[in-house]
Amino acid sequence: MKYLNNTNDERQTPEFPESIRELMSVGLDMKLHMVQHHAQMAYLLAGELLNDELEYLTGEKHERDKPLGGRFRRWGTNPGSVRIDNERVPIRVPRVRDVEASRERPLESYQHLKTGISIDERLEKSILLGLSTRDYASVAEGLLGGFGLSQSSVSRAFQERSAKALEAFEERRFDGDEFLALWIDGKYLARHQIVICMGLTADGRKIPMGFIETTTENAEAIKGLFQRLIRRGLSFDGGILCIIDGSKGLYKAVRDVFGEFAAVQRCQWHKRENVTSYLSEKDKPKYRRRLQQAYELPTYKEAKKALLELHTEIRKLNRSAANSMMEGFEETLTLHRLGVFEQLGKSLKTTNSIESLNSQLGKYLRKVKHWMHSDQRQRWVAMGIMEAENKMRRINHPEHLPMLRAALQKNIIQNREKNAETEPAQEKSFN
Repeated sequence: MKYLNNTNDERQTPEFPESIRELMSVGLDMKLHMVQHHAQMAYLLAGELLNDELEYLTGEKHERDKPLGGRFRRWGTNPGSVRIDNERVPIRVPRVRDVEASRERPLESYQHLKTGISIDERLEKSILLGLSTRDYASVAEGLLGGFGLSQSSVSRAFQERSAKALEAFEERRFDGDEFLALWIDGKYLARHQIVICMGLTADGRKIPMGFIETTTENAEAIKGLFQRLIRRGLSFDGGILCIIDGSKGLYKAVRDVFGEFAAVQRCQWHKRENVTSYLSEKDKPKYRRRLQQAYELPTYKEAKKALLELHTEIRKLNRSAANSMMEGFEETLTLHRLGVFEQLGKSLKTTNSIESLNSQLGKYLRKVKHWMHSDQRQRWVAMGIMEAENKMRRINHPEHLPMLRAALQKNIIQNREKNAETEPAQEKSFN
């Protein structure tokens, strides 16, 4: 255990572990999320922080084996207050006695709270997590005795911070990262179509890179998104895996911009659902399961054989379902063809990763009841994306990503060989 020098005492007091210090600095954000609209919001916000430190020093109330050798004891409470912006909110503050030093031990978390909680830093999360600007002032006034805030001042503060967030999101660079894959997906968010691109780095991190607001998933708009990402440092000359649903506009944009460097993986989940959508309710569960089992086979040869056999069977039931199955068929097996399905298929065979991001965005954006203009929509989307990014985890088994890099580089060579074979044939037919 490390110790801090104490000028008022020859003995030294224990330094708090990093987890406690981090809790003091960011815990309020988490607590505010947990206790939104709760009748005891103010007291829980500060009280839980104080109690965390109290239990670290003295242990639980009736615990026999006390931490830190039993040096610190509970010593009642004192009236205190927490400064929130320009207002002080009353709270009971636990007292702790240092038995060895024969004096009171002030709580560090209380000293931190006394210095003031910056509304600017907390407010954006509160609004995104569902506490609207209309509610904020009334809730605070009723429960905390008033923060001295009005709806208009809260709205202005959020607009300023969200505008800066949007600018920062649109300008951040990608020169320092190697990207091996992109997920691209469009969702109807904020009453408009929002197409988002999220990248996968060589060390397994998922990074939302950009978005556009458009009416449909049209190729020209998405090409513009890709080109802006390239100007901001996205490099793909080592090959890039593009994971998309069945949108023709997305596919065309990928091919037009990335060309021979792109390997397209069509989402297997979307393909399965599209095929079974043509079938009767009685047949859907059976063929959904069998399609899933076929796609889960580890090698390209095995999976393709099973799927083609299944296609023959489905064609007898419903020709439209069979036709849907063959549309983009080879691209649903790209990971198999690259030889990395067993290692990375769980994370890269579907658009689930970006669907999860879209789901988080939907939770934030549905809190807004009145959309006024594009600037507002894009500010909220940027804030929501950056909030969701903080919760993203690395993909499963990032240690296998070097296999993907090698497979993508090999894929580029194969694409060039195919192009070289077709070009003379085209010239001959033209002549």
